[in-house]
This record gives sequence, C-alpha cells and structure tokens, in this order.
Amino acid sequence: MSKILVIEDEAAIRRVLVKILSEESEMYEVDWAEDGSIGLEMIKKSDYDLALCDIKMPKMDGVEVLEAARKIKPEVPFIMISGHGDLDTAVNTMRIGAFDYISKPPDLNRLLTTVRNALDRKELVVENKILKKKVSKNYEMIGESDEINAIKDIIEKVAPTDARVLVTGSNGTGKELVAHWIHEKSPRSAAPFIEVNCAAIPSELIESELFGHVKGAFTSAVKDRAGKFEAANKGTIFLDEIGDMSLSAQAKVLRALQENKISRVGSDKDIKVDVRVIAATNKNLAEEIKENRFREDLYHRLAVILIKVPSLNDRRDDIPLLIKHFADKIAGEQGISPKEFSKGAIKLLKGYDWTGNIRELRNVVERLIILGGKEVTEEDVRLFASK
Repeated sequence: MSKILVIEDEAAIRRVLVKILSEESEMYEVDWAEDGSIGLEMIKKSDYDLALCDIKMPKMDGVEVLEAARKIKPEVPFIMISGHGDLDTAVNTMRIGAFDYISKPPDLNRLLTTVRNALDRKELVVENKILKKKVSKNYEMIGESDEINAIKDIIEKVAPTDARVLVTGSNGTGKELVAHWIHEKSPRSAAPFIEVNCAAIPSELIESELFGHVKGAFTSAVKDRAGKFEAANKGTIFLDEIGDMSLSAQAKVLRALQENKISRVGSDKDIKVDVRVIAATNKNLAEEIKENRFREDLYHRLAVILIKVPSLNDRRDDIPLLIKHFADKIAGEQGISPKEFSKGAIKLLKGYDWTGNIRELRNVVERLIILGGKEVTEEDVRLFASK
C-alpha cells in the first residue's frame, strides 16, 4: 500500500484531496498535515511514498518544505499544489526537485494521473537502488589483511579524483575488483563502466574496438561504429591486460590521454571524450619497456597511481573470510543450503599453494560445496581439492 501525505492549510482543499485519493484506490493510505512544519515532521518520522504540498502556507511555505525534505528523504517525490498566482513558483519548484504540480481547484483526472506517475517513478528509483546494491555485491573486496586494507585506503583517496590508475598483480588476484570499486566510489558511478580485455582482442581489431571505425575503413566495416572510448564517455574505461596491446594501439591511447580526443579508424575527424582510464596488467611493464614492447611515455601517463594487488599466498589470513563468502554465494547460486567448513578443512586450505589465486580458491570451494558432506571436512579437502 502506497503512503501519501497531503500538506495543505486550506481545510476545504485538504478534505477534497484526501477524499479523492482515499476513495480512488484501496492501495493508497492517506495522511494529512495542516501546515508545512507539521508535514515536515511527519516526513521525518514516517516513510511516505509521495507528498502533495501546497505552496502558499503560514509558518513554512511549500518551497521550504520541499528543500528541507530533499535533504532528509530525497527519494520522496513531491507534487506541488499551486494557486493561480503561484504558477511561476510551481514551475521553479520542479527545478529544485518537485516531480510536478497541480492547480487549484484540483482536476480529478489530472490529479490521479500525476499521482500514479509519481508513484511509478518512486518505485523505479527504489528498484534501481536495489539493483545497484546487488551489482555492487558482485564486486566486493573480501579481506581484512594489512595488504587489502592498504588497497582499500588508497581507493578511498583516489576514487573521488580523476587520477589514472594502473593496477598490477598476477592472474586471478582480483585486479578487476579494484577497478570496479574505484568506479563505484567515484563521482562517475552513474555513468558507464566499460571493460576491455586487451589480451582477448586480435591486434588487428583492437583499434576498431577501442576507437570505433567508419563505413569502408576495412572490408567488414559495413557501417559506422562507435568504440569503447565513446561508450565510456563521462564514465570509466578499464583496459585489462594492457601489456598485451599492440604498439600502434598504444600510440592512439596515448593521444586520447594527452588530448582527450579520439578518431575512429578510417576517419580524420576528432571526437572529444571525457573518460577516466584505469588499466591493469599481469606483466612487468618495466621489462616490456626495455624490450620495446610497451611505450614508456604511455606507462607514465597511466601510472599516476599504482596499486599492486597481492597474491593469495601473500594474504593467507583472508582465506577463511573468502571461503565463507564464496560458500554462501555458491550455495545461493546452486539453490542449496549453505555449508560450513570445519576448522581442519580451513587450516588445510590455508596451507595450499594458490598459484591461481582467488579464482582458483573459488573453484575449489565450489567443488567442495557440491561434492563434500553436510560439513566440509579435511577428508573432503584431501579428496576433492585436487592439490
């Protein structure tokens, strides 16, 4: 049931609004307040799905109520109620966050349509927030070791800026999680996060993938196509395994970083882009530079902030937390009851040589969840961990 608050000092108008909304649908629970200050207190104490608020009121007018409510309950949509002389003010309230306005005396169809639209919008906003939280959980950084806490501290400092970040570490350590965390904690979090695996794209296609192409640029270019840099405009592009990028593509990336411009393959036209770049590699770029496989000037452009993700062997104290996290997540994905790991099983797993890092640990936990007993024991680990 949707909870609606009517804030209106004119008793006759207030009764009409409450009567219309109460009788229109059994899905509306309607409260009322006779002035703005009382209405604001009710908003603070209760969770309303919508507020209808008069503009001209004693003690506290509707604009003041709207501005105060936006600070404490920004998710509550406001429909402003305007008299004939309040039209300009009503339009201005939409600039500061009101959903819409209705005029006095209220037209029945206009009122009900506006209320339904506002409630639909509120529901969509809530669903988006829930979805964002679910998405964020996919990229949690699990661990409380000194090494992981140090990385979290760096992320907190660098995320609010536009500084470029180079993330290094072995395969399977979670470099992409660092990139996601930086993006989600940044002012760009509402904009796209575009991931490009440079190692998975053939060298002859990487430039088209990153910068797009125009029709006729090459045999299969049958129409114009935007690249990943354009797709990431106002957001973040994550160049994973950048050490595998061809030198010609590196030159174009360098230009994009220097000038905030790109050009599609086959075109001389410059396209301005506003993109934050996060790169990652499992290679030693200093060695790659010595062997002339990676541009030193690009390295210095990318490595404004360096984050080295430790191997799992270097953060063994986090293994019990990771086992618990993966066990719960996998049980949910498989639709089975969560399983506990015995102390002996955890001790045994802590002692393994995790050459595949966190990715390997997750695979092992999944295998043990599926094949092990009600409680995963040392014997299960010896039988199914395949170490």
